[in-house]
Amino acid sequence: MSQQTLLEEMSEWTAETCRKELPSALPRLLSLYQHSDCWVEHMRVLKMLTEMFLPYISLSDLEQKFFSQVIPMAVKLFDDLLSELSSQASGLTSQNLELQKTLRNLLQTLVQGLEALTTCVHHVCNLDEAVALDTIQSLPASVLQVLRSTFTHCRDSDSVYSGRLHLVSDLLQSIFKVAVSLHKQLMELLDKICIDSSATEEEIGDLVSVLHAVLDLCAVISNMDHALHANTWKFIIKQSLKHQSLIESQLRHNDIVAGLSEDIQIAYHSCLQLAENMKLSGTQESTEHRLFQKTTKLCRFFANSLVHYTKEFLPFLSGSCCRLHQLYLQIHSKFDPSLYATSMCESHRDEIACVFLVALDPLIDQLLSFRPFVEQVLGESLELSPELLFPQCLLLIHIMDKLPSQPEDVQSLWCTGSCFPEEIQRLSIFKAIFHSFLQCSAELSLPVRLKGTMVIGQAPAEVTFYQFVCIHLCAYIASIHPSHFGYLECALLEAVLSSSMLTSMLAMDSWCFLARYGTAELCAHHALLLAQLVKSCRGECCQLYHLSVLLRRLLFLMASDHQAEFIRAFPAADVENLTVWQNVSLKAFKTDLRKQVANDVISVGITECKRWLNGGCTSENPEKLVSCQTYLHQTVSLLAPLLGIHAQSVESQLIIQAVSFQTSLLQLDPPDYVHFAVLYFLICLGKLFIPQDVQSSVLPKLSTLFAALLSNPSWLIHQHSLEAFTQFAEETSHEEIVPQSLNREEIKNRVVDFLNKTNPSAETFEARLERVKQENTILQKYIVQMESGHVEDLTAKPSVKRARHEYPHKNPYESEMETAEGALKALLLLLQNVPPPDWLSLRLQDLQTLLTSLKRAEKLKKVD
Repeated sequence: MSQQTLLEEMSEWTAETCRKELPSALPRLLSLYQHSDCWVEHMRVLKMLTEMFLPYISLSDLEQKFFSQVIPMAVKLFDDLLSELSSQASGLTSQNLELQKTLRNLLQTLVQGLEALTTCVHHVCNLDEAVALDTIQSLPASVLQVLRSTFTHCRDSDSVYSGRLHLVSDLLQSIFKVAVSLHKQLMELLDKICIDSSATEEEIGDLVSVLHAVLDLCAVISNMDHALHANTWKFIIKQSLKHQSLIESQLRHNDIVAGLSEDIQIAYHSCLQLAENMKLSGTQESTEHRLFQKTTKLCRFFANSLVHYTKEFLPFLSGSCCRLHQLYLQIHSKFDPSLYATSMCESHRDEIACVFLVALDPLIDQLLSFRPFVEQVLGESLELSPELLFPQCLLLIHIMDKLPSQPEDVQSLWCTGSCFPEEIQRLSIFKAIFHSFLQCSAELSLPVRLKGTMVIGQAPAEVTFYQFVCIHLCAYIASIHPSHFGYLECALLEAVLSSSMLTSMLAMDSWCFLARYGTAELCAHHALLLAQLVKSCRGECCQLYHLSVLLRRLLFLMASDHQAEFIRAFPAADVENLTVWQNVSLKAFKTDLRKQVANDVISVGITECKRWLNGGCTSENPEKLVSCQTYLHQTVSLLAPLLGIHAQSVESQLIIQAVSFQTSLLQLDPPDYVHFAVLYFLICLGKLFIPQDVQSSVLPKLSTLFAALLSNPSWLIHQHSLEAFTQFAEETSHEEIVPQSLNREEIKNRVVDFLNKTNPSAETFEARLERVKQENTILQKYIVQMESGHVEDLTAKPSVKRARHEYPHKNPYESEMETAEGALKALLLLLQNVPPPDWLSLRLQDLQTLLTSLKRAEKLKKVD
């Protein structure tokens, strides 16, 4: 009997005949199936096997007698069919009818094969017996392989069929529909499988392999069908939890977390795009809005799945902490109030926040006690792209808000930082917040605004980013555990000493809150320590200024008895304490203490001034130093405002000298604080009538001073100059100075714009946003260089002449000559504007003798 005749005869058999003939017919059909070279015949035999004989094979015989012999060949058939389709599909055209027919026949064969596999899975699902995985070992993995290949072909069909998709789209839709049905049946079957603690390693391994195959399938179907995709993830999570005790050590946890995270981001990105499109179009088209709502709910589903999975398998997720951290930051970087947020309507923003972000928030609660996550978030070497810096700071604040309700060991994990060298190095959360705050210059400069704290009966008001951080930091300080107080103090002091003014200010505000909230003894203790630090500082630097400001503020908060103790600890009558007293405000003290300190400071100050003047206007080594430029600047910055205040009671000749000297000094480009002192002096002169006999010597120089200050390239000096010039012009009786100061059209236009409160170059919010982003990127590079020690701190100035080894790149003769030349030029400037003291001629003679000795020594050296 021929094969064709056999198949024709068997196709007429009744169900009873199939059952009776099964022992003899099955081997013959299997042999025919395995040796067939024709796809059509192959598929016909497969269909007969699954529809006519499969129902009569017992569960115990299914794997050995049927699945192990039928399913692998079916997989090979699918692979061959898909390979043939891919190789020929590129030539498909509407004119090539023969190829079109061939491809449609191949696709139809695929549909039949999928239906045959569906029959197999459906049959096992409907069995009344409990199904063990080893009884159908070949089926799940093979079906998943077929599904993956099939869905991949459907996903890539547009490129596979080269734009001729419409010629086969009906069959591709049928394939996808049958594949979805097969997928659903397989999930039901796998859910039915029984496996318990008595399972062998092989059975457990097979189950794990199946779950991993389903996981791989997720990556293929993620953009094809939302329901299919969600149900697949639901199955993975459910089965992982169902068999948790058996398979948790073998699951690819990192891949599962990565897959969920990626799908969250894809769905979230779709939400943002839809919301942005609706805002740009200005419509709330129902179809697009429904899709937005559907996608938002999909985001929530993925977020809930991730939170659930994280909760159950947390001990195995150390390798996923970086991914989870990045996920949180990336999600919030695209949402208000981030500068990189997608533009959308407020209603859509609220919907995303209420539906999706709320579901994601418990993820942080799950991870709070997990050391690898703590090490990731607080890592010393953490590097983030610019758009993630602000979300990182908000995350740290969010975590800090949660800490008071956590056990002490969890709080310690976040507050202490790394304690031993062998640990992964991490910051305390306090240091991390200050460090992160420093990197958010763009958000501080705009400033970004956030919702403030909730007040009963009132809606939360918006606050600036600075206020937001300060409020939450102070709130945690109020609840901090005593064992963590030392770490807070270290972080506060380090932040106060920061080169960033705003970071230092945040630390000062927090410290002052601590002083008010804590005991009076704590405030006094901190003030004494800070005063000692101020006293030990040498030279001018921003750190000294920051410490002085904080000390000044704390003194106002001290109790009277502690203020008296402070005065005893740092007697104002001692010269070495002048550094402390020159940086505090006597208004902080009660009247009796204030008078005592003032008398002591004045007394010792006069004594020091006399000693300084008698020593040749230098300090440290007055007999050797001839340079007093730094002290000259400082002296001018103090004397100019004083002279301005008392201008009406001093001689006209002194006014002439002061104006002439300041005109010459500004030509040397002194520090900013000298410019500000000169501006204050000029404001005071606006109220003064210059006597007729000296007007010709004073008024032109006043015009020159204002012209120089108004054209200064520094925006800060320029702004102060505009304000000072306006006030001077309103008050002066010498009106001719005003037009004479505006000697350039550019300066005149700026003054006019300032008076009219107009800004001709006003930028749009979008342009400003882009500018601060670019500035922030540049600033981050500078901060990195500063932290690595590759940038010199230009604010620090030594109090004495720098040692030669600090100029390894310069010839020592060159360095010394530059110092001498600078000193002589400064001395010449003094002679031009200030009457010389009597002792100067003798000192110049000594200097001339020294120069002669130098020339003689230089000649002798050349001869040698």
